[in-house]
Amino acid sequence: MSHITPIDYDTASEAVRAEHDREVQLRGRMTNMKRTLLHSPVAHRIYAEWFTLREELRPALDDRAVWLFCHAISLQSRSIIPVGFFRRALINAGLTPETLVPAEDEALLIDFGKAIVRDSNTVPEELWDRLKARYDEPTLANLVAFAGIMIATAVYNNVVKVDIDPELGPYLEGFELPPE
Repeated sequence: MSHITPIDYDTASEAVRAEHDREVQLRGRMTNMKRTLLHSPVAHRIYAEWFTLREELRPALDDRAVWLFCHAISLQSRSIIPVGFFRRALINAGLTPETLVPAEDEALLIDFGKAIVRDSNTVPEELWDRLKARYDEPTLANLVAFAGIMIATAVYNNVVKVDIDPELGPYLEGFELPPE
């Protein structure tokens, strides 16, 4: 059970309702995480910058690459809600997360995401060399910032113990986080 209750739209402040409505207008839905974050519209907007950075990365990374990068970060963070979110994206694209063979660039992003979560102080130089050979510095800056927001999202979900959104349930059936 979530440590922070979702906002109640009917009793929420005007600022909270306005942020809620803005989110629904922009993205068409409201998740349990967002409903808890909306106790602070500022916190919600900061986490929503994930979408802004995603657009900045779009020229360099297609959806599948982003989903695999985020899925790797979510798995390494042991955060079930984002795992479910990215499993849903992959499965709805006709992919099977357990048997998917990543392309070389995708494997690089998966390794990078896992390395950042494992220990951000010791991301291997060899990994950085491969990234620098593939991406320019603005893309790398956005990629690391994007990973940071993804990690923050995982941490938020883990610490708050946000309730799993019902629409993610089918994508998590039979799935268990790997042991630590």
